[in-house]
Formats: sequence, structure tokens, C-alpha cells
Amino acid sequence: MVYILKNIQRRDAGYRKFMKKFLSKKSFMAAMVTVIMILSQVTVFAAQPKVQKIDEKYTWNLADIYKDQQAFDSDYNKLEKIIPEFKKFEGKLGNPKDLLEVLKLIDESSMIIDKLYWYGKFMMDLNIEDTKAADLVAKAEKIYNEFSEAITYVEPEIIKLPDETLQSYLKNPLLTDYKFYLEKLIKQKSHMLSKEQEEVIAKLSQNSDSPRNIYDNAIKGDWTPAVIKDKNGKDIKLTSAAYSTISENPDRAFRKKAFEAYIGSFNKIKNTCAATLYASVKQDETYAKLRGYKSGLDAALSADFVPESVFNNLIDAVNKNLPQLHKYIELRRKVMKLDKVHGYDMYVPLVDEKVSQKMKYPIDKAYNTVLEALKPLGEDYVNNVKYGFENRWLDVYPRDKKETGGYNLGLYGVHPFVLLNYDDSLDEMSTIAHEMGHAMHSVYSGKTQKYINANPPIFTAEVASTANELLLMDYLINNAKTDDEKLYLINKQIDNIRGTIYTQVMFSEFEKQIHEKVAKGEALTAEVLNKMWLDLIKKYNGSSYFVDEAVGINWLRISHFYRQFYVYKYATSMSASYELVKQMKEDKTGNATKRYLEFLSAGGSDYPIEVLKKAGVDMTSPEPVDNLLKYFGSLVDQMENILKKQGKLK
Repeated sequence: MVYILKNIQRRDAGYRKFMKKFLSKKSFMAAMVTVIMILSQVTVFAAQPKVQKIDEKYTWNLADIYKDQQAFDSDYNKLEKIIPEFKKFEGKLGNPKDLLEVLKLIDESSMIIDKLYWYGKFMMDLNIEDTKAADLVAKAEKIYNEFSEAITYVEPEIIKLPDETLQSYLKNPLLTDYKFYLEKLIKQKSHMLSKEQEEVIAKLSQNSDSPRNIYDNAIKGDWTPAVIKDKNGKDIKLTSAAYSTISENPDRAFRKKAFEAYIGSFNKIKNTCAATLYASVKQDETYAKLRGYKSGLDAALSADFVPESVFNNLIDAVNKNLPQLHKYIELRRKVMKLDKVHGYDMYVPLVDEKVSQKMKYPIDKAYNTVLEALKPLGEDYVNNVKYGFENRWLDVYPRDKKETGGYNLGLYGVHPFVLLNYDDSLDEMSTIAHEMGHAMHSVYSGKTQKYINANPPIFTAEVASTANELLLMDYLINNAKTDDEKLYLINKQIDNIRGTIYTQVMFSEFEKQIHEKVAKGEALTAEVLNKMWLDLIKKYNGSSYFVDEAVGINWLRISHFYRQFYVYKYATSMSASYELVKQMKEDKTGNATKRYLEFLSAGGSDYPIEVLKKAGVDMTSPEPVDNLLKYFGSLVDQMENILKKQGKLK
């Protein structure tokens, strides 16, 4: 059921680096998961560096969930007694008192399952070989399955109630806490089919993950990394991580060789991936039509109750603002003294690498820097972040057998848990700001909302995290000690925005095009997909950019295309967060900050577009996107001025 889904905001180290290089942006992934958990789209199983000894204050205190096994078992036993209770409510949901009781029982059960599951999962993430933790997770999964089976009748029975009964429930004070949940359910009623039809779709849906699973097998199992030799004749296996590192190498001939080998290595799986993507899109469009949606896009946006105009306005606004991106690429061309910029030229630092090497942030310095940067959010917000730092909400350092990357999980009724693999870098300090944005979202919503309404949808969840990143980068740029440091930070921010807005919207435009083709009955072959991708690359990057034909295959590296119309949310989130940050910085009355904290407190208690409107940003308008890309243009201008001052540009 919708309300037992939990948000986990995750950053995988390798995937994040891939996004920064190829997509020019961290994944900032906010994957919706059940309490059984579906982590992000890419998991990196890299060996962790050994850490001799870690101060306890930089580790999680899982006793905040359960102090011991006995406490875990007590909750487990309690849940075992609750589950049989659901049976007695079946067929009685036409009575508001019975409906209230069953919904309250579901919430109570869900909160217990969350704690049971995550207690074990957190232990596993700290040590993948922890067999005790694996047993706890297995127990939680088992009882979750029993719970899911026990409540399967609830939503279908609610939906079948007469319209007048459902409308009366919306006005019934007994059901006030569940009004928004019921309202969303009623809105979906027109897309519900008969019992027999739903049963058929349910059976067909058992294979709905097949295209993605086959794709995963191809990209992870059948793909073989190319091997090239470095200048010393040593073999280098071109994994995504290795290629990402080479893309910053100052030796252009070496970058080109790596580029050609790396991109070429995907050719042998292109036909398989084209077939799986076609099957996935065709499946989405078919299900959308069966349920009475206009299209797959309509169905995907309806899940978040987002108007289609928001998606289309986003693409239109970014297309209108392509000249700012073209100017940045032309600037890079001039500085690097190139005839044309190729894809393998886009990630070479324009500042001496010694500058970035000096920018180190040991954890306590990072904490203090983040706290200073977040001051525009108000004293209460900063104090909450500080409390999390001081009370072991974060597991900071990498170690053997620990999960890679980073994530935040807000555990209702307890507190957020943030996993890091901190290495003193600017990127990892940015991860702290990002994940604490998610953490504060759950803190404020948890204090204000009941469980049913506490969890924000992805559409608004990423606003809270990217707002913190924008504030951090703004603070660092304004406090840069040298022109080189400022130039480095500005370029960092340019690439962040480029990846989150321009790249993700290009992906969204590609996704829209392939869905429209399939809806018209056209097939998707590797050749068709390559051409569509190349056309978009040419449009988005402008005349200073040379489009190598080989990059046409890059569509197959984007696993997000198997999560129907998902990536646009990254762009809308950053646009909204920029607008809100801008308002807070400009408003001396404190009203903008107050509205922002109310936005965090709203959680999932209203439609995401409405929650943002109350906070002061209208995502049905192109203005937020326009304003962010004007800021992008101003950063390019600042960069140009510094480079001229340094004599690197005429």
C-alpha cells in the first residue's frame, strides 16, 4: 500500500562519479522502496579502505532503534499478534469506524516493520558478513510478506464502496488523519478495472520487471570492459570508475583512446538493450491505455498528481535557455585552445589540480562549514542539524565490509540515519549537506505529521537536499580565498547545474520521444535510438561541440529509462530549491524561511505541486527553471571574468 513506502535517499560512490562525468551530476538518487527495500539503480561493490579505529561518535547508535535483541523480539511478537486482527475487518469497511481501525492498525504495523527491517539492514550495511543481521532482515521480510497478504483486501474494498460513501468519508471527522490518503485513492478510482481485469493484469505484472532484469544482466554480466595500455605499457581495464578518472587526464590523446575503447565496448550489447528498452516502453504504454490514461507520460505523472504541463514546460524552458550552456562549452573550447570540444574534453579541470587537492575538509571542519552555510534556514534548522551531528545520526567513515556510497533513511518515531563513506573531499562534504537536507525533511515532517502523511514524494524530497547543496556551494564561492579556488568552485557549481538540469532534461526529452514513437506503433532499434540520441546531443551542446558518432550508443547506459519518466524530477527539484533559497536569501523578514520550514513540515500531507506553491514556488510556471538557468549564465560570466583576469582568455 502507498503509505508503507519509505524514502531512502542514496548516493553510490561509483554511480555518483559516473553521473558527474557522463551525466555531469551526482545521482542524488531518491529511490522509493518498500520496507523490504529496493536500493538505488546502481550498487558499487568496491573494496573499502581499512580504518584502524573509529571514534564512537562518528558511528551509528542502533540502540536508538532497539536496545537489545529482546526489544526486537518484543516488537516482532507484537506484530505477530496484530496480523490476524485484519481478517475481522474484511467486508466491513463500509463502516467508518471499522475503516478507521483497520487504517490505524496498518500504520501501527508499518511502523513496527520499518523498525524491524531497518535495524537489521543498518547492521548489514555496516558489515555485509553479519549473519545475525541477515537473520533479522529475513525475519522482517517474512513478517512483512504475511502483513502484505493480510491487507490485500483493504484498498480494493475501499475503492468498491459507493461514491456517496467515499465522499462522506472525506467529510467525516473520524477519518481526518486519512482524508488525503482517501482523496488520492478516490482520484485513482477511474483507473481501476473490474476485479477480473485486475486479476489478469496482476498475473501479467509478475513479468513486468523482465525487461529491466534482462537489461541488468546485459549491462552487468555480458558487458566486458575494454582494456588499454597507459604510457608505461600497463594494462588498464576501463570500468566506469577507471574511465571516469581518465576523463580528467590532461593528456588529450590518452583521453581520446580511452573514450573510443570505452564507448566501443558497449556495441556488443546494443541490440539486446534496444530490445529490452523497447519492451519496457511498450509495456508502460500498454498498461497506461488499459487503465484509461492518455499515455505512459500521463500515467507516470498521475502517480504524483503532477500536471503534464509541468513536464512540458520544463523541456520548453530548458530549450529556451540552451544558449547559456552553449556559451559555457565555447568558453571551455577557448581555454583549452581546441577547434571543437569533444565529449572527452568536458571533464578536464580548468584549474590546476593542486587547487582541489588543497581543498580538504576533515569531518569536524566539514560539520562546521555545513552549519555555517545553512544559516539562512534559521537557528532552529541549524540546531537540528547540529544535534544530528552530535548524537550519532551519521556513520561517517569507510571500513571493510561496509556498504559503499551514502544514503539517508528517516525512521519515523526514531530519527534519521545517514550512511557516509567520508574521505575529506569537497564532494563528500556536499554529500553531508545533501543527506542532512533529507534528514531534516523527515525531522520536521515527523514532528508535524502522522505516519500516513509524513513521507514526502520524490518530487519534493529532492528539493530539501538540493537546497542544502546550493547553500553550501554559495557559501564556499563567496568565501573563496583565491581566484583559483573560486574558479574551481564556480566550475563545480556549473557542472552540478549542467548535470541536473540540462542533462536530465535531455534524458527526459529522449524518454518522451521514444514513448511517442512506440505509442504510434513504431519500433525502437539500436540504430533508431542512436540517431535520436545524437540529434539531442547536437541540439543541447551547440556549435562548439563536436558530436562523435560513437556517443550515439550512450542511451543504453541510463538505467533510469526503465523507471518510467523519473529523471525529470531531478530538474524540477533543483529549480524549486533554487527559487526557495533565493527567496530566503533576499527576504529580510524571515517569512521565506518560515514558509520553507512549513514546506518541510508538510511531508506528504498534500499534493507536491500544492506544497511547493505554499512554500512560494509555482512549478506549473517556467519561471523557476528560467531563474536557475539565469544563475547558471551568471556563473559562466563570473568564470569568464576570472579567466580573463588570469590571462587565460583574451
